[in-house]
Amino acid sequence: MMTAFFTSGQVVDLILVLMALEGGWLMGYHQRTGRGLPVPAVLALLLPGAALLLALRVALTGGAWVWITFWLIVSLAIHLLDLRNRLR
Repeated sequence: MMTAFFTSGQVVDLILVLMALEGGWLMGYHQRTGRGLPVPAVLALLLPGAALLLALRVALTGGAWVWITFWLIVSLAIHLLDLRNRLR
């Protein structure tokens, strides 16, 4: 049962849903209170991790290495943009 949960990629789907809920809560909290992180900062934190999870999902489901590489590069690019913005 757990083997199928992992090899089907459903574990990644679950984590992505939880991350989306977290992001939505963080953005909503900021809108309601003015405290916390602004929307771009929340996205900069969550998107690289989501891209890494998508690379993991492709790997777990036996997808092509090209797609794994694509999601890893997307993650790196978003992370580097976030670093650049933080270091300004």
